Amino acid sequence: MLDNRARTLLKVLVERYIADGQPVGSRSLSKMTELELSPATIRNVMSDLEDMGFVASPHTSAGRIPTPKAYRLFVDTMLTVRPLTEISEESLQGQLQNSGNSSIQTLDSSRLITSAASLLSDLSHFAGVITTPKRSAVFKHVEFLALSDRRILLIVVTPDGDVQNRILSVDRQYSSSELIEAGNFINQHFSGMTFDEARGALVADLSRLKDDISLLMTQAMAVGKEILDEPSDPVLISGERRLLDVEDLSTDMGKLRSLFDLFERKTALMRLLDTSVQAAGVQIFIGGDSNLVPVQDMSVVVAPYTLNGQVVGTLGVIGPTRMAYERVVPIVDVTARLLSSALSAGQN
Repeated sequence: MLDNRARTLLKVLVERYIADGQPVGSRSLSKMTELELSPATIRNVMSDLEDMGFVASPHTSAGRIPTPKAYRLFVDTMLTVRPLTEISEESLQGQLQNSGNSSIQTLDSSRLITSAASLLSDLSHFAGVITTPKRSAVFKHVEFLALSDRRILLIVVTPDGDVQNRILSVDRQYSSSELIEAGNFINQHFSGMTFDEARGALVADLSRLKDDISLLMTQAMAVGKEILDEPSDPVLISGERRLLDVEDLSTDMGKLRSLFDLFERKTALMRLLDTSVQAAGVQIFIGGDSNLVPVQDMSVVVAPYTLNGQVVGTLGVIGPTRMAYERVVPIVDVTARLLSSALSAGQN
């Protein structure tokens, strides 16, 4: 347990180090607090904090820097989160929804999720990360759009708002009314089924359809099944190259290799993000403090997002341990809430 004096000095040291990245000396601390302590007294407190593992002394300086243990205490008990000021929630919501509009006037969840990862990176200036919901095995809606005489775009929408499309090569030109008829028939009779189930049910209805239309729908069933059977990327990362500009990470090639190996393999990242799925609100994982973070000077700030009240994934920011947590935490929190709202709105 730290007394109030030690806690105050440690809080000021962490905030100062986050702000400028330089070791903090006792004389500087004496000027930045209202405790009216002498540099000698502060040096004694710093020595005690170092013995307890909260600060460390770099070889090249008499000042001290916070350890992962200090960051953990800081974010758990000392952090004062500030509301976002540089951009409004309404503006963020507009950016998400504009990016999610699809050609069939449905909010495309995959585009919304990709946009959310980009927003996290743009606002934090670090890397944005998000896990994608497991793709539904059934479809909610299909639509056919003519591209040319013998090419048709098949659009498949799942119940969670994911929109996928493929180009069908056909033997003849179909009129707009025929394409509408085919789409309406499938949606009316088979919505909520897997494409395998729909294809089996379609066989019984072929006698009621024109031969050419039935061929088109049979082809659509086969291609639709291929679409939904394809595995989706479980983790999307945006802005990872921004971390090359972070001095704490870029000056150590070993850390950079570990970091980009984490991005490439994604297994450890998935394990970390999966632990946050059932958490309430924002969580902070600090390198050197959590076994889930494989890079010493890296932190991950994450929060779950929902669809109609059910948690379907996790999003967050990956950056240096020396990050402005009071700013990154609301970025993650607001993005999670807005993405949840946009996804749920797309289902209504």
